[in-house]
Amino acid sequence: MEDIEILKTNKTELEFVASGETHTFCNVLRHYLMEDPNVDYAVYGIDHPIIGKPIFTIKTKKRNSPKTALLKALDKIKENTNEFKTLVEDIS
Repeated sequence: MEDIEILKTNKTELEFVASGETHTFCNVLRHYLMEDPNVDYAVYGIDHPIIGKPIFTIKTKKRNSPKTALLKALDKIKENTNEFKTLVEDIS
């Protein structure tokens, strides 16, 4: 991500702009967020297909931090991509 701009934040909701990202990363991030049982919903929208920036919203259940959910999802993405990289490197 080039930059993250926080638009809204409170105890159970986080809304941010993910500059420099496309549907590819946003769909992956949304998928991992939705696997978290503490997340009510994770959605994003891109207003313009060429110049639009993704706006992401994460809503969590009572007393669960959306920032914590985001960090957990990002850690899982990193872990899985590192595992995939290792598998590809092992191919001879």
